[in-house]
Amino acid sequence: MNIYADFTLRVKNAINMLDLKDKDGNAPNVSRIVVEAPRDTAHGDLATNAAMVLAKPLGMKPRDLADQLVQELGKDPEVIETSVAGPGFINLRVAPSVWHRILGAILQAGTGFGGSTDDKQPKVNVEYVSANPTGPMHVGHIRGAVVGDALANLLAFAGNAVTKEYYINDAGSQIETLARSAFLRYREALGEDIGEIPSGLYPGDYLVPVGTALKDEFGGSLKDKDEAKWLPVVRDRAMSAMLELIRADLAALGVSHEVFFSEKTLHERGDGGTSKIDRMLDGLRAKGLVYEGTLPPPKGQVPEDWEDREQTLFRASDFGDDTDRALKKSDGSYTYFAADVAYFQDKFDRGFDETIYVLGADHGGYAKRLQAVGKAVSDGKTDVIVRFCQLVKLMRDGEPVKMSKRSGDFITLREVVDEVGPDPVRFMMLFRKNDAPLDFDFKKVTEQSKDNPVFYVQYGHARCCSVLRQASEELSGMDLQDAVLGNADLALLADSGELDLIAKMAEWPKVVEAAADTHEPHRIAFYLHELASSLHGHWNRGKEMPQLRFIDASNEKLTLARLALVRAVSLVLSSGLSILGVKAPEEMR
Repeated sequence: MNIYADFTLRVKNAINMLDLKDKDGNAPNVSRIVVEAPRDTAHGDLATNAAMVLAKPLGMKPRDLADQLVQELGKDPEVIETSVAGPGFINLRVAPSVWHRILGAILQAGTGFGGSTDDKQPKVNVEYVSANPTGPMHVGHIRGAVVGDALANLLAFAGNAVTKEYYINDAGSQIETLARSAFLRYREALGEDIGEIPSGLYPGDYLVPVGTALKDEFGGSLKDKDEAKWLPVVRDRAMSAMLELIRADLAALGVSHEVFFSEKTLHERGDGGTSKIDRMLDGLRAKGLVYEGTLPPPKGQVPEDWEDREQTLFRASDFGDDTDRALKKSDGSYTYFAADVAYFQDKFDRGFDETIYVLGADHGGYAKRLQAVGKAVSDGKTDVIVRFCQLVKLMRDGEPVKMSKRSGDFITLREVVDEVGPDPVRFMMLFRKNDAPLDFDFKKVTEQSKDNPVFYVQYGHARCCSVLRQASEELSGMDLQDAVLGNADLALLADSGELDLIAKMAEWPKVVEAAADTHEPHRIAFYLHELASSLHGHWNRGKEMPQLRFIDASNEKLTLARLALVRAVSLVLSSGLSILGVKAPEEMR
């Protein structure tokens, strides 16, 4: 049950009952009407902008229209108070029965409360992380991994058919560098003193096991071969090892992908002698979106693949990009961008209605070009959403964290997760908007205090479970299964704190909808913190006023109703934490 959707419909019905007409004699357009929680709950439970958005088309003053609307809305038996605020906002206070009905709906739906029951199921592709497969995940990958994973979870909960995807950049020169770096470690494994790792190769110790594995498989047979012979063999083994390492690092963070898409497959030529990039280019030519020409030099740092010569260009500027983009260099080889276009073509061919890219802040210029590609290839049928993640600064008690020795020159994802656990990492990466910088302090995220958001929220769930366990022990004859709690006399919940707690849970479906529509999973983390705060606040009131405590052995019916409230809070917290990929513990020590 979505109270905001319910009362939006009631407001629209009230407008219909007033039989209002615009200057052309038509019924007013009610599509912009919204019902939401007021900023100040002292004004009411709900607020609507109906009079504000309809007054001008109807040729009325907002307050005059609001006065008519509150008279009509006041006829609703579940609206117990109406008022007009400011220039014409309408505030409503609803009957307790509304909150009791919502509580019952939460208990009936369980952790599915707030999710979509729509059968449309749009297909969405979320591509995230997609780091070069040349080593372990580092701290720069953490935020994108968490944001992408939580966004995919959120969209799935909101009713989309979601595919989580990782794009393997396995066709570039960095893979040749990886192979040469691994070969050096292979020679080391054979007993050779390799000295200092040469500049330009990957120095990290993570390649030592790859060298050892090559020695175990091939002995010394690769050492004296020409590079043309050993490089393909070493490249394949090293790539496989790095992907295994990446999957393990991501798994430690609770991140998994359903699809690992190889860039190399875009370049491979099939039986017809053409590649996916070739076929993409033919498709763009057929649409008249490709031409031969030159481009002015880009502002700022010039990309290594830019040429001041005639090239094969895509008319990206026709679709909102800042400039046209090169698909082929003057020597006939494809650009990196050509692979990006062919990759989107592949996604479109797989039938996605929406494609989402979660990228690092250093890819800031990619949004317009990817959106241009989406419009051109799909003829506007597939939405392209790009979300950027700002850098994370690792701190320890206010001081920057030092570099890793294992990686060679960076802090690994695994080091961070191994020290504090995946839950604090995931929650804190989402407790700030993705495009805002983030300081991650190892000490603060492991504190067991209300100042640590992840602890505060998880403790809220654990507290609910503790109350239910305590009730089971103290009231051994009471059946506390969800079906029984759902049939409790919820009308006994009359305290303002109890009703406020239900009202906060009633916001959950709207929060999910808004977070999914805006592709902002941080809204879930913010909401969970607010709900946990409401729970802890009401708990503290019970310490001061024993009559408000959840368990009252002398009043079984009231206790059952209050335990239903506690159970509902645990369900919503569990549901939200699941979206974030964070555990909902039943106890915390």
